[in-house]
Amino acid sequence: MGGGSRALSLSSLCATTLAAAARAPAPFLAPAHRALLPLRLAAAMSSSSSSSQAPAAPAASGDAAAPAPSASNAIDFLTLCYRLKTTKRAGWVKRGVQAPESVADHMYRMGVMALVAADLPGVDRDRCVKMAIVHDIAEAIVGDITPSDNVPKEEKSRMEKEALDHMCELLGGGPRAQEIRELWMEYENNASLEAKVVKDFDKIEMILQALEYEKEQGRDLEEFFQSTAGKFQTDIGKAWAAEIASRRKPK
Repeated sequence: MGGGSRALSLSSLCATTLAAAARAPAPFLAPAHRALLPLRLAAAMSSSSSSSQAPAAPAASGDAAAPAPSASNAIDFLTLCYRLKTTKRAGWVKRGVQAPESVADHMYRMGVMALVAADLPGVDRDRCVKMAIVHDIAEAIVGDITPSDNVPKEEKSRMEKEALDHMCELLGGGPRAQEIRELWMEYENNASLEAKVVKDFDKIEMILQALEYEKEQGRDLEEFFQSTAGKFQTDIGKAWAAEIASRRKPK
């Protein structure tokens, strides 16, 4: 697909999503997300337009290797990912936690969890590390949507997939974008042992962060522990959750 066609499709995607966000009733999307979504999409659309001016050079004739993202595509994609560093995790914000972690903070420590975890039978550790660092990547566009936002699960998934598709287009398609898409979908669908491990790490990172905020800020964040109770799918998830629970002060 040529640069002009790609720019057109991405512009159409952004326009469609902007229109949908504008029509969303108050219970459907939290005010903070409604306010940020047009800005995020406008910036993404601007990046898409600039990328179309400098498409990746075609692979040399006879070169069987798939092309990597161009410098322009890569920097546009990474610039959009910057929002993961500035988007605060909404659950903590709503509970008045001081200086709450960002989405990127959360994903980084999940990646470290996958890196330091013991080898598990049938589990590809490297795939877990990769999955951990992309599982929330769509939040660069849609923000951190929580259950209290009252967005139906199916609609949240649709919005995030649309954002992910846009980000993969921004990266220029190709094998890197496809790998990100596959990892994200595998996680979203809980479709493998690796996805189950990483979903447990997602909950583990949250309750470990809750424990840290309880100790640092004297807060009672019991609801976050209750929200994960009985939901761990793997032995390592259950073991780490039990260890974290053992370190909490008795209520």
